[in-house]
Amino acid sequence: MASSESVAAPKVVVHLRATGDAPILKQSKFKIGGTEKFAKVIDFLRRQLHRETLFVYVNGAFSPNPDELVIDLYNNFGFDGKLVVNYACTMAWG
Repeated sequence: MASSESVAAPKVVVHLRATGDAPILKQSKFKIGGTEKFAKVIDFLRRQLHRETLFVYVNGAFSPNPDELVIDLYNNFGFDGKLVVNYACTMAWG
């Protein structure tokens, strides 16, 4: 019988898409634990792009709260087996 600690958290495929004048990343897809907060995705992007100011959107529609769990965003807004995250250096959508 497996304990709840040995059960791995589901992984979510995140597809990063540059928007506007943002540079395209060499690695645009990666997996992240579903129980991680969206802030971890934002921090990853900031480190990769060497930028403190960054605008991040899910499906080009809205900017989620950094405290949202990645799995919750995926369950509500993911499609084709991935969560699409658009990023921009300047505000792209209102």
